[in-house]
Amino acid sequence: MAKGVSIAQYWGAGCGGCDVALLDIDERILGVAEMADIAFWPIAVDTKLKDVEAMPDKSITVTLYNGAIRNSENEHVAKLLRQKSQILVSFGSCACYGGIPGLANVSNKKEIMDYVYNKTFSSINPEGTLPQPRYEAPEGELELPVMYDTVLTLDDVVDVDYYMPGCPPTTDLINAFLDVVEKHVKEGAELPPKGTFFASQKTLCDECGRTKTVKSVDRVYLPHEIDIDPEKCMLEQGVICLGPATRAGCGAQCLNANQPCRGCMGPTAAVEDQGGSMLSALASIFRTADNETQLSEDDILKLMTEIKDPLGTFYAFTMPKSIIKRKVTEKKAEVSE
Repeated sequence: MAKGVSIAQYWGAGCGGCDVALLDIDERILGVAEMADIAFWPIAVDTKLKDVEAMPDKSITVTLYNGAIRNSENEHVAKLLRQKSQILVSFGSCACYGGIPGLANVSNKKEIMDYVYNKTFSSINPEGTLPQPRYEAPEGELELPVMYDTVLTLDDVVDVDYYMPGCPPTTDLINAFLDVVEKHVKEGAELPPKGTFFASQKTLCDECGRTKTVKSVDRVYLPHEIDIDPEKCMLEQGVICLGPATRAGCGAQCLNANQPCRGCMGPTAAVEDQGGSMLSALASIFRTADNETQLSEDDILKLMTEIKDPLGTFYAFTMPKSIIKRKVTEKKAEVSE
């Protein structure tokens, strides 16, 4: 195959697992090397950002961008790769939904910087000095990316062609996407419609093989608090599993390991807010709607207090893409006398 095809991979605000996931396709990585040049992949090749800036527009065939947009560098590289790429893929849950970094939206930049540099046990900073975007040193001007107040998703700042959720995306999803690209390059096959998710359109419950019955539960357990039956629905055992509100396509790997789904694949196209959808599913399991008159306020309060860290439970991967998006602090108007 002609080496006119090129692939780029970039790591924004995330853990780096998505970069490793691309290596997890094992020998298929050799096929990628045969099919295309690697134009830019900071952890694998020594291409500098200035080299990307010098590339002709649309000269990169496909870019897999993983990680959320947390600072000015993330946004700059996202816009640069959008300019240089024919196809841009939101790769992994952080790029698609904000991911775990998106939980920082419960705070803001000022609170985070103050805590890290002034209020931790290891902080010795009597003058309260904070990192500056630019600093004149004897060796020259030093520059740091500007941290944003709000964690954003990739499509908040650039136009995205395709989405591949997962923390990280599975090898099956990556291989399915590579098959599409390979057929497009080799055979001229049409690409999927813009906006396509390389994942299932069903919920995880639709693909889960655990036994489900119509029962209610009277309390919530953390996974370590009970001996989980590997054959029975997690929710019916009182363990919060986000399967009803989560897109399938991951192979139910967590459930196969007898752990509940945490929702990293994000919601299906039919769901606007993953956390809200999950709360609705829980209401049906606990039958609070049908039996509200039979539950005292104390019963309801007890039930709610059993859900540890509700925000981290229902929005662990999707807060920046939820209806909530972030914590909002209302500014009090100054009253003049």
